[in-house]
Amino acid sequence: MRLAVRRRRGQLDSSLMSKGIVYLVGAGPGEPGLVTFRARELIESADVLVYDYLAHPELLKWRRADCEVHYVGKKSGFHAMPQDQIETLLIEKADEGKRVVRLKGGDPFVFGRGGEEARTLAEQGIPFEVVPGVTAALAAGAYAGIPLTHRNTNSAVVFLTGHEDPGKKLLVDWRAYGKLRNTTLAIYMGMGHLAEILRELVAGGLAPDTPAAAVQWASLGRQRSVTGTAADLAERVAQSGLSSPAIVFVGESVARRSAIDWFEHLPLFGRRVVITRTRDQNSELRDKLEAFGAEVIELPLITVAKDVDRHALVEILAELGGYDWIVFTSANGVRFFFEEFFKGFDDVRSLGLLRFACVGRATAREIERHHLKVECMPASATGESLADALIATGSLDSAKVIVVTGNLNRAALVKKLEDARAIVDRLPLYKTEKTNLADDPVADDFRRKGADAILFASSSAAQSFAGQAGALKLAPDARRPLAGSIGGHTSATMRETGMPVDFEAKTASLDALVEALIERLKG
Repeated sequence: MRLAVRRRRGQLDSSLMSKGIVYLVGAGPGEPGLVTFRARELIESADVLVYDYLAHPELLKWRRADCEVHYVGKKSGFHAMPQDQIETLLIEKADEGKRVVRLKGGDPFVFGRGGEEARTLAEQGIPFEVVPGVTAALAAGAYAGIPLTHRNTNSAVVFLTGHEDPGKKLLVDWRAYGKLRNTTLAIYMGMGHLAEILRELVAGGLAPDTPAAAVQWASLGRQRSVTGTAADLAERVAQSGLSSPAIVFVGESVARRSAIDWFEHLPLFGRRVVITRTRDQNSELRDKLEAFGAEVIELPLITVAKDVDRHALVEILAELGGYDWIVFTSANGVRFFFEEFFKGFDDVRSLGLLRFACVGRATAREIERHHLKVECMPASATGESLADALIATGSLDSAKVIVVTGNLNRAALVKKLEDARAIVDRLPLYKTEKTNLADDPVADDFRRKGADAILFASSSAAQSFAGQAGALKLAPDARRPLAGSIGGHTSATMRETGMPVDFEAKTASLDALVEALIERLKG
């Protein structure tokens, strides 16, 4: 059957609209920023998400709330679901008329069994689309400072798989590849047979002193690299404890790593840093930390759910044109406000002359998604600083102000605005609750391994952490993290709850908090 799938944007011919479709999507090498725009678009619109072990957990946050999720990951010694069952699942969900995203680590067609899944879908008449991803060898080379080609030494690259049945002999003729010259060998899934593979390459004619390297968890903050030669790399890897998932490189271009390795020299490379997921600015903080090479652990201490005060909402929307300012302290508040707004209005111009104020870039970005301008945002991401910034505009005397809130107390913000003679109405739209951390995989990872530092960007984050400290007790051999604060108010809360303050930002900003972390870890 010839599949009627348009090449552009995966749209189907009308004759197949009753069927679903499967997207075989490359999840890239690990770092979420290396995922394609098309991949994100499909994850956000998927009815069903079927994902692998190597797909970064951040990618799952892009899905819709009602998206059906299936983990089918495979790693050495454990398969969550056999391959034939994975293919059956894809077919069944597509037959239900659903948009199915099969999220595969790296690229679907590079040692990912994507070709097998595509063939099965074709045989069953299931429409599908293949979305390429950055394959692991490309990312490992780039992030470890190993150019896969170089005009003076390496004019070719060969991708090979070292994944073999442990009970059988090697299936790849490694001696034949040992005869190649001016070539970089990129070996996937070769850690289990590394010593034997390298011996066979040397037996085939590869010079024993040929540079070689193994790169684990490429592109992530936990990336580790070991270098050596074809003669001694296996021994060095064993001594270092490096394991899968990793890419092995063999070739002269590996020798250039010492000159152009950039990622592993970032100031926070190899550091595990915990942030507490209690505010939307955490996505911004995470980005800043990862830009310096950190491995970021987000502890999900709270969940946020819509909880609308219908009486207040009706009254405020009915008088919307009479308000001067609307104030947001979180991106959740922005999302929930516009969800309710567009139930009653179909034109953003119904907002009238309402002006927008907010805390933090993440909240501002959510406002700007509606093509609206944020007219007031303080440099420091606190409610008190936002009140001060609004007062500084000189526009609050007798002004009518909406403050969108959750169930956490915003009394200090409201009081400051009222003291400046503003008329303030609160609009409660959401609530925050503690997360059950007993079975949470991120919390379990923190309990087992610990971290180098934990950052608190608000008093509420410190309170949430202290309130759930019992569920976050570290294992005896786990790293004990230093505790960092964004400023005086947060530090005071930390001390009140019995936590130490090992370092504090010089000013109440995320940039200053990251700078303080780097300085403290240097010492």
